[in-house]
Amino acid sequence: MVEEPIAFHRAALFLEEGARSLNEKPVPLTRFDRTELNRILTIYGRMVAAGEWRDYAIDFSQEAAVFSIFRRTSEMALFKVEKRPRLRLKQGQYAVIAAGGLVLKRGPELAQVLRVFDKKLLKALGG
Repeated sequence: MVEEPIAFHRAALFLEEGARSLNEKPVPLTRFDRTELNRILTIYGRMVAAGEWRDYAIDFSQEAAVFSIFRRTSEMALFKVEKRPRLRLKQGQYAVIAAGGLVLKRGPELAQVLRVFDKKLLKALGG
C-alpha cells in the first residue's frame, strides 16, 4: 500500500492570501511584482558585490510591501524600499527610507526612486 501525502490545497490557498483561519475571508496583501523585485534585486546584487550590503528581508501587509536592506543580519535595516498603493495618486507609491525614518526619495516610478542608490554605488565601487 502506497501512502500519499495529504494535500490541503484549500487551506493553503486561504492562508497564502492572508486569512487567519478558514472561516475568515482572505485579506489582499500588497506585493512586489516580478519586474519591481527584479529592479530592486539588481541594485541589491551590485551593492553586495561592492561589499556594502549583506542581507535583506521582504515583508508584505495590507497597506505596504517592504524590502529591507541590512549591512549585517543582526542590525537594523539601513534602507527600506516601500510600495504603498494608497499613495499612488498623491505622493507616489514607491519610497526609499533611511534607517532613521528619513524619506530619501518618493515617487510614482520605482526606477526613478531607486536612483538614490546610484551615488552610493559609485562611492562604494570607487573607494
